[in-house]
Amino acid sequence: MQQEQRAQQEQQPEGPAEYITVAAEGVHETEVNRSRFLCALAPAATEAEAQEFIARVRKQHPGANHNCSAYVIGADASIQKANDDGEPGGTAGVPMLQMLLRREVRYAVAVVTRYFGGVKLGAGGLIRAYGGAVGEALDAVGTVTRRRFRLVTITVGHERAGRLENDLRATGRQVREVRYGAEVTIELGLPDADLPDFRGWLADATAGTARLEVGGEAFGTV
Repeated sequence: MQQEQRAQQEQQPEGPAEYITVAAEGVHETEVNRSRFLCALAPAATEAEAQEFIARVRKQHPGANHNCSAYVIGADASIQKANDDGEPGGTAGVPMLQMLLRREVRYAVAVVTRYFGGVKLGAGGLIRAYGGAVGEALDAVGTVTRRRFRLVTITVGHERAGRLENDLRATGRQVREVRYGAEVTIELGLPDADLPDFRGWLADATAGTARLEVGGEAFGTV
């Protein structure tokens, strides 16, 4: 039964193994026929966070003609929303969303604030301006790749903990936390595919004295 449970835990999970997101909050400005387009980008873990960011940007630009927005939540892009905020339907929020999807960006929100410069751009011009504003902002602000890994916890005696931690770091393992108590627990992240080999490595490194507990999934920066 334990072997069956372990196999179920270690089987490859469904969904994307990695995703791209915005590196940090940032703003990039472009100008098209005297209209100013300020694209504000931010990472957003939830739809609520995306909506809060949109509301914050709106408050910062109360005199703007439009504050159009788009966001993608979920590593599999399960939540996608776009808002034209008064621009002709499909000319602002949708091209912004399409740019995020084309660049494979997830867990991110974009708000493009437009200050009208007196020259009408037409539907095609608006689509290019709003989509382009997001694309240029992504290049300016930067993106990061986050890869899925499995959280595992090692429990080992104090006499072996120091060397084990050093060996883990020396072999490029992602040590997340080390806690000292009656024994030492070391939390790290591993790709699912590495788990079988890691079990053997750990047994050799600690003469079979360490205990390994496999936990849930998380995403970390590559």
